[in-house]
Order: sequence, then C-alpha cells, then structure tokens
Amino acid sequence: MKPRIGVTVSRRSGWRIFPLVAFNIWLAGGKAVKWVTEADVDIDAVHGVIIGGGDDISPDLYGGELVTSARLDPERDALEQNIARIAFEDGTPILGICRGSQMLNITLGGTLNQDAYSTYESKKYRTILPRKRVLLEPERRLSTICGPQEMRVNALHSQAVDTLGQGLAVAARDDGGMIQAIERVRDPFAVGVQWHPEHLFYARRQRSIFRALVTAARAYRESRDQLAHVDAEGISP
Repeated sequence: MKPRIGVTVSRRSGWRIFPLVAFNIWLAGGKAVKWVTEADVDIDAVHGVIIGGGDDISPDLYGGELVTSARLDPERDALEQNIARIAFEDGTPILGICRGSQMLNITLGGTLNQDAYSTYESKKYRTILPRKRVLLEPERRLSTICGPQEMRVNALHSQAVDTLGQGLAVAARDDGGMIQAIERVRDPFAVGVQWHPEHLFYARRQRSIFRALVTAARAYRESRDQLAHVDAEGISP
C-alpha cells in the first residue's frame, strides 16, 4: 500500500492546487488525501502531512501587525496549526509549502515578517516560473535531498519566516538574505520551503522534495505498524 499523505489546501484555490500536489505525491510513490475542513482531517489515517500554500497567516498567531494587503482565513489557521502541532508531537513527517512553511515555524514558536520585501534586498517575483535564485545551506537535510548547488525557484509570497521556531534551522535563503526554507534540526522529518515545488514537477530537484517526504512517510508507517503489532501481541518492546 502506498503511504498516504494528508494535504491541506485553501477553500479558495484548493480545487486547482490539490491535483498538482497529488500528482507530485503520486510520482514520488504516495497517495494524497485532501483536507479542506476539520471534518476531512484524520491524522491517524495518514503517514505524512503537507501544509499547503495559499492565504496569509493571521498575525494574531505570533504577535505581529496586520498589513492591509493580507488575505486571511482564521479557520484555516486554526486547523493547520492543530494539524502541525499533532504531527510534531506524534513524529509524523511533515512538509510545509509557502504558507505551510510559515505555519510550521509559527507552531514551534517562531514569527513572520509581514512585509519581507521591505526588509530584505531581495528582488520581488510573483510567478510560478523558476526565476528566484536560492542558496542552500550546507550540511542541512534539504541540501542532501536536492543537492548543494543553488536553485532557481518560483515565488508567490510577500511574508517570510523571521524569528525561527524552536528546533528549527535555516535551510536556504535567497540572494537578498530572505529565508526561503527551514527544517527541523533532528528527526522526525520536517521541512518547509517558501516556494511552490508542485508547479516545478518537471525539475528533478523539486520532485526530490516530495520523494523525501514519501520515503519518510513509508518509514513512519512501518514503525507505527511494528509498534501496533507489539501492542497487539502483548510483547515487551
């Protein structure tokens, strides 16, 4: 059975984004399950989680100030923060995409820069095409997954990670210094990327991000199944 990956998406744009994410997960050997509302969510039924992109995150979650251009969805904020918290507690592998990367950071106590392009000397792009230059930090999980060379990625965001959450490290920055990827410094697998790799499925290095998640999900499933077997048999671990 393929590892099942729960994928959160926006109520506004999920209808067009989920098929792309599901396609990437399928290419990586997994099966995607769409989560839009609380009624959809069953973390025990999946082996990995993707917190997807879309709406801005309310500054109420991290003590920031609201900017007038922000497009918010408080219900989605609460849903995804709860999913991320449970995934971290249970050791479920998790990938954050754009907004999702920011949500991982907030869930672990970090903050966001609401208007990142006014802080950094980063050229602003708003395109699904790979035009932004990203520099990967050496000796991080992401550079092992994708290779250490600089990458060209897309960009659709205005916010970015500011203060890092507990147990997280910077995995990539753009050439203006803005954080473009984060990751948990220890297992279990938790990586967040500020770009949208689902749109770059034709690029081997972007597909490798989904493959890494599915591989971690498969290992998590096997470990969970072994523990369930031990419990069922009453065997002392």
